[in-house]
Amino acid sequence: MDRQQEFVLRTVEERDIRFIRLWFTDVLGMLKSVAIAPAELESAFAEGIGFDGSSIEGLTRVYEADMIAKPDPTTFQVLPWRGERHGTARMFCDILTPDGEPSLADSRNVLKRALARASDKGFTFYTHPEVEFYLFNQPADAGSPLVPVDQGGYFDHLARGSTHDFRRAAITMLESMGISVEFSHHEAGPGQNEIDLRYADALTTADNLMTFRTVVKEVALEQGVFASFMPKPMADHPGSGMHTHLSLFEGDRNAFHEPGAQFELSKTARQFIAGLLVHAAEITAITNQYVNSYKRLWGGAEAPSYVCWGHNNRSALVRVPMYKPGKGNSSRVEYRALDSATNPYLAFAVMLAAGLKGIEEGYELPEETEDDVWELTDAERRALGIKPLPQSLDEAIRIMEGSELVAETLGEHVFDFVLRNKRQEWDAYRAQVTPFELKRFLQVL
Repeated sequence: MDRQQEFVLRTVEERDIRFIRLWFTDVLGMLKSVAIAPAELESAFAEGIGFDGSSIEGLTRVYEADMIAKPDPTTFQVLPWRGERHGTARMFCDILTPDGEPSLADSRNVLKRALARASDKGFTFYTHPEVEFYLFNQPADAGSPLVPVDQGGYFDHLARGSTHDFRRAAITMLESMGISVEFSHHEAGPGQNEIDLRYADALTTADNLMTFRTVVKEVALEQGVFASFMPKPMADHPGSGMHTHLSLFEGDRNAFHEPGAQFELSKTARQFIAGLLVHAAEITAITNQYVNSYKRLWGGAEAPSYVCWGHNNRSALVRVPMYKPGKGNSSRVEYRALDSATNPYLAFAVMLAAGLKGIEEGYELPEETEDDVWELTDAERRALGIKPLPQSLDEAIRIMEGSELVAETLGEHVFDFVLRNKRQEWDAYRAQVTPFELKRFLQVL
């Protein structure tokens, strides 16, 4: 037994932890959980916990249902919302086959494989997400209209505002679980908030995001409101994105930084950005996985709709933030398409794969876009070589279907499941008769 496992066993005993929740994520990014008693912990570390994988979205087929969840002791944290006495802790799990091999359908394993490929090239992948979400008053019933908890706007300081208390409670809870928060503020929409997590390696960040969404939901329940990470819950207000800052390090050196270069971006950084741009349309079904995601991407309010990059240009898909001269570790790029409902393990994997492809193939970075891309005409965008992102989930999955990069990164099982699941979602969506259609057409046709 290693030191980390011994630490977990000792902490469970000293803090009177009665339940240990084993967490893992299905292919759609939904958190799954099974609780074990402390007496089962040593066995879980040694052998894992068996479960029926065929009941989990995308994990395995019925005729090969047995799967094993093996806890990662480095992810052990006490859940603060479960109380001090007779407490509950959690650990993330890796999913294994019965013979102990990593499951090809495990989202966490997909990211681990991508990170291993980066490591083989000498790179460590760091990410820093800015997570947006809405807070609504609890509806009286399922058919009630959404009522945001406030009418605040961007960076508003609302006297005695409930969102101040909410953010303070959520951040306190996150930091008690070892998740560092960099910024928090009210976002542009009524009841919309943003909390930015501090830079970490991509696997830690993905685990942290799964915890983050759970913490936000728990704090909302405690305060009598509900939180939603839906990309575009209200037609007339901004969607919720998850702009994510990316960088590659070689040891302690930021591989994206080159003193004296334009924007202090190295050749590696420029090729990485080029990879993101070339493969952006292919990865959009992963970074923006729901039919509702495209209401945000094509709904304005600073959501990226076109494939281009720029320095401090918030209409661009990839933005190079203002750099700090002399601070090489701050050099990074920001990918702005992601929404808060993505599966972070898969999203980070495909973004990393796209960037690495740019480095491997020596992609040339096109000229930066200085204009507000939304204000250009279609003809002007075509003249500049600026292509649109997919405009619907249907278009996104059709493009992804032909992508060798995404297929190779996800693996055959996950790739096929995502395509199948998203086709079903699109078919169900397009079969709906919407309130818009009834209002527009019922009386006049």
